[in-house]
Amino acid sequence: MMGNRRLRHGRRFCGLAACILAPCLLLPTPAASQTTAQNFLEDTGAPDFFKPPPNMFQAMTEYKTAPGSTREVTTETLNLRYDHAFDLPSGWIVATRWDLPLLARNPINSNNPNGDYLYGNGDIDAQAALIRNVSSRLAFGFGMRLIAPTGDDALGSGKWQVMPIVGARLGLPEISASSYFEPLLRYDVSVAGDPTKRNISNLQFAPMFNIGLPDRWSLTLFPSPDIRVNFGDPITGQTGRWFIPFDVRVGKKLSDTVALSLEVGVPLLRDYPVYDLKTQLRLNVYW
Repeated sequence: MMGNRRLRHGRRFCGLAACILAPCLLLPTPAASQTTAQNFLEDTGAPDFFKPPPNMFQAMTEYKTAPGSTREVTTETLNLRYDHAFDLPSGWIVATRWDLPLLARNPINSNNPNGDYLYGNGDIDAQAALIRNVSSRLAFGFGMRLIAPTGDDALGSGKWQVMPIVGARLGLPEISASSYFEPLLRYDVSVAGDPTKRNISNLQFAPMFNIGLPDRWSLTLFPSPDIRVNFGDPITGQTGRWFIPFDVRVGKKLSDTVALSLEVGVPLLRDYPVYDLKTQLRLNVYW
């Protein structure tokens, strides 16, 4: 029964993905495609899945609160990320990503009745994506993320997860040279792991809209795929399937190789309460 339900949701995801990809696939392919070296030279420091530089290291600190069984639970994260992208002779770009999250969380449960902070590793993940720049304005891509249950008992999901990803990028030079609309869809689903842990199955969406500003500043609406529809087991405080936040990021390219950004998210609709408050500070280094 659960498998059939997940299959139906997977088919819905594929249908949404087809709606995004179809216009891209019908457009003519240019004689020369964007390369990772060009992406590095044109990088503005704003989040851009479809224009990866050859290498990026990111240190991200996150503060997030969410409902708990008896009180609010706080999670603080230091996430270390390395991205590496390379060009294929066919004009496609392969973009890879690895994440190592280090967590501090204060849940109240039978093993932690006082709600003390617990420290340790979270679930690590690896991702690979294929990206194609169809024209100077339009790009599309798709990929897969694998999440491993490496986190400590109270800090990780206890589940192996796969996450197919699909999206597209539309440049908006009418606004500014570095403005664009970039919708991204992901579907996070658990496939194995601890049977006593909650099964995961949720659609994630980011209708990212980036506005390039003067002096290497940028303003990004919905930069993270925090819009969620949950089809898996309920979480604490859940009353429905949807979570819709207002999420905004402000960034500044400090130099040709360093960028800094601050992101804040607050819920507008929290029937599926992913968080009550989220703040993220990112430092990116490119080369």
